[in-house]
Amino acid sequence: MLSEVPRELRTPASRSRRVTTTVATGGSSRHEMVRLAAEGQPLPSPVEAYFEVANRCNSKCATCPLTFSPQENAKQLSLEEFKMLVDQLPDLRRAVMQGIGEPLLNRELAQMIRHLKQRGVYVVFNTNAALLTRRRQVELIESGLDELRVSIDGSTPETYLKVRGIPAFERVVANVAEMVRTQRELGSSTPRLSLWVTGMRQNLPELPGVIDLAARIGVEEVYLQRMVFGFMARVEKTLARADESIYDRGYRAQAEAFIDEAERRANAHGVRFRGADALSPRESIVDRPPMDEPWRACSRPLRLAYVTAQGTALPCCIAPFTDAPYESITLGNYLRDSVQAVWTGEAYRAFRERLYSSDPPAACRNCGLAWSL
Repeated sequence: MLSEVPRELRTPASRSRRVTTTVATGGSSRHEMVRLAAEGQPLPSPVEAYFEVANRCNSKCATCPLTFSPQENAKQLSLEEFKMLVDQLPDLRRAVMQGIGEPLLNRELAQMIRHLKQRGVYVVFNTNAALLTRRRQVELIESGLDELRVSIDGSTPETYLKVRGIPAFERVVANVAEMVRTQRELGSSTPRLSLWVTGMRQNLPELPGVIDLAARIGVEEVYLQRMVFGFMARVEKTLARADESIYDRGYRAQAEAFIDEAERRANAHGVRFRGADALSPRESIVDRPPMDEPWRACSRPLRLAYVTAQGTALPCCIAPFTDAPYESITLGNYLRDSVQAVWTGEAYRAFRERLYSSDPPAACRNCGLAWSL
């Protein structure tokens, strides 16, 4: 029994429900995923899953633990392993094909997506797009992928190199522009394309330029997302530090000015400008009200499974980026122990119990305080 229902999820008691496996494509079903967990109890089976299809990367991002302290041996999730996991997720509605690593490194990715689409699952992933060749573009379009998010983190080659660690800005922009043309040639409205910026003081001044870039190459959406910091904080080259955070009252005026200008350009270009988790950038960064114990509002451990390439069960996609010891966020192994054994196991139960208390797990204690929830 959980000690307290998440504050933002409290609803009158309602009858127990089982969810169906099919949802319409064309719009993310994440809001529905959150609603399903509104009773404050873990769902019988996850309705959303992160599949880390590859745990190595061809970028060297200064904000990523993989660059400085990889926690698991290099591996790619095989198609056979993937299907075995999916077969154990009868209620799956939404799949995110990434963890810490570049999904396009896995050559079986398109087959995995096609397998999910045969079940009516909404499928999305983030990529650095350095490997988004014409052949991979066609594969992804034909697989039925719903949404493709491209991490760009700047509007100039110089900032891109500082943040993402490789001199690939021009190649990435060219690949994404070609993806737009390929979709038009094939007459496909999917996947929905967007550019993503991990906001930090190093790159926020270029946010308006990212809006301009999106408009120039035909991408209709730009997202500003949280930066999570804490891992390897003493490493000199990491940008995942508190002094780079834009989620800070002392930086609010500067952040508001850059966001204002980005909003103005987005309106002028007809580009949709959004924040993570369906909030506007302003709501996420500037207008956020103070909350006591904001981590209690999180529903991820009630509805979502995160599986690494090695099969490790983690509570969410944020936890590996925090300063929490890795062993404190490992909740079992889906490949070894089965999905149901992990999901209903003692480690997960204890993690949920602490999350909805005044003494949350180390990975959760800064959610909603040092970065957006």
